[in-house]
Amino acid sequence: MSYGAQSMTAPLRRVLVRPPGTDFSRWREYGWRAEPDAQRIAAEHEGLRATLEAAGAEVVVARTVVDGNLDAVYVYDPAIVADSGAILLRPGKESRREEVTAMRTDFEAAGIPIAAELTAPAIAEGGDTLWLDETTLVVGLGYRTNEAGAAQLADALPTVQVVAVDLPHFHGPEEVMHLMSLISPLDEDLALVYLPLMPVRLVELLEQRGIRLVEVPDEEFESMGCNVLALGPRLALALEGNPETKRRMEAAGVSVRVYAGEELSRKGDGGPTCLTRPLLRG
Repeated sequence: MSYGAQSMTAPLRRVLVRPPGTDFSRWREYGWRAEPDAQRIAAEHEGLRATLEAAGAEVVVARTVVDGNLDAVYVYDPAIVADSGAILLRPGKESRREEVTAMRTDFEAAGIPIAAELTAPAIAEGGDTLWLDETTLVVGLGYRTNEAGAAQLADALPTVQVVAVDLPHFHGPEEVMHLMSLISPLDEDLALVYLPLMPVRLVELLEQRGIRLVEVPDEEFESMGCNVLALGPRLALALEGNPETKRRMEAAGVSVRVYAGEELSRKGDGGPTCLTRPLLRG
């Protein structure tokens, strides 16, 4: 198989990324903190790809151009990839919906069938989806994902239990607050979390499953300390610049690799999870 990723922590075998474009004139429209530097952001993305390849993953580079859409570099959000194929989502951020068409083309080029596609009134973004195991998908309900989106995901995944949890208001609808802003699985029995904003139902579910928590400190939450990509069990890729979070993960037995992302991640508020769409794990 060249696809199937109903896990967050099994070894990453194949992953899709999209290089940043060259038109950054609409950075304010997309909510970026500042306009990225063209040379530095390209170099950072090349470095990210090299790190993924060094970890043993086949890196599939999306070639479909999404003109002027800075968020298109964050390929985690427009779709998820299940064992049955890709499920195209319908982003709650309206300016990102054009990315779904691009993802369809890129999936087809990568040999991944389209298993389902969400339709109105459903909205859902990948950042609000979390595989607890191969048969349990947690969906965060907030400003980017609604109940109709969770229901259509359940229809598209008939053998999977879809568990919906409510997300906090935090800074409101204009600022991204995805489920994956609050939790990153590190292994089947270990997760990195920012506990103060975690949905109670999800905390209780983790406790019931015996999943131990590594807590992100307050001072490293908004610098994306909680946004970590599992390259495999207890092997994580993190944005550099969150030393206490890194120390806590390592104390829990996690090997942590870091990448430079001042342009790629910090200006657009998207960490290594956001920048990658796992296609195959296992």
